[in-house]
Amino acid sequence: MSEATIRLHVERLEEGDYLATSPDVPGLVAQGRSLSETVESAEGLAKKIAESCLENGDTLPPALVRYAESDKGPIDLFIPVSVV
Repeated sequence: MSEATIRLHVERLEEGDYLATSPDVPGLVAQGRSLSETVESAEGLAKKIAESCLENGDTLPPALVRYAESDKGPIDLFIPVSVV
């Protein structure tokens, strides 16, 4: 199994939760009580969307296909870190 990186757009909602969408994976909408919970939820949802595409013979989102065909060089990531 290969891995890919996708862009997430995360915003804080008025009630305090976070909402994430992705310009790279259409249909991905994840919500959580913390930034890290929201990112984790988005990661699981992106995987389910990719698996569904493969199982049903649908086209994978282009960002996932491009990465699978690339040289898989180094990547830079931003990750959520809880600070007390």
